[in-house]
Amino acid sequence: MNTTPLTASLIDLAARGQLPLHQYMDQATVAWIGDNRPDLPPTPAPALRPLSKELLAYDGLPTRWWADPRLYTSLHGVRHAMRTAALAAVLAEANGLDDTDTATAVLAAAGHDCQRWHDQDDRGHGARAAIWLAVNADTVWGHFGLTASPRQIVQAATAIRLHDVPYEAFTADDQADHARAERITDVVKAADALDRYRLPKLKWWPDAQYVREPAFDQLRGLAFDLVLVSERAYLAGANGTAAVRYALAEKGLV
Repeated sequence: MNTTPLTASLIDLAARGQLPLHQYMDQATVAWIGDNRPDLPPTPAPALRPLSKELLAYDGLPTRWWADPRLYTSLHGVRHAMRTAALAAVLAEANGLDDTDTATAVLAAAGHDCQRWHDQDDRGHGARAAIWLAVNADTVWGHFGLTASPRQIVQAATAIRLHDVPYEAFTADDQADHARAERITDVVKAADALDRYRLPKLKWWPDAQYVREPAFDQLRGLAFDLVLVSERAYLAGANGTAAVRYALAEKGLV
């Protein structure tokens, strides 16, 4: 299968069932996203704690963290990772997580897709990323100016492993792992789901039935705006990190 960007837009390719392994945003798809904005109430400006703002303001995630550098700028690349981390910070605030658990959720969200091999239904990418995180924990936490504890590493790796496993598909082992990292896992899964407004089919957009997060619907407007603003900025010439930071600043998150 062709793995290079195609001239057709993602929405056209999705409609024909011809999405390539590596998928890159385009002007027609961003325009389509904007034209299909759901009827969402405005999200009140989230008030993030200083720690969360500091984490979101750190330098963009390194390309070398991705298993395939072609994915760094794709639909599952750095822009998705940064928006998911920001949404995890907002959800952590909504759930009353303390600083330690908030940092764990944000870092897990930042790294949840880094070991994908492609942008299609890459089964097992969560498990691969969890292993990668455990091996590279000092590097990941150090990137954000933090030091990892064994408990944080286990919880972050658990959340990453389970983020691509539907709740209804949990095995007995999954249930046991989830119980040990429930709040972190639920936040990461919900943050990942909220960023689905970037995908080129309406049926793939966020759906609360697949998550366990009371604040999910309240954050749809914020999630949509982060996608639209950052993707427009990226296609206007900003690099991925700068594009997302621009959107985060517009929403008062950094």
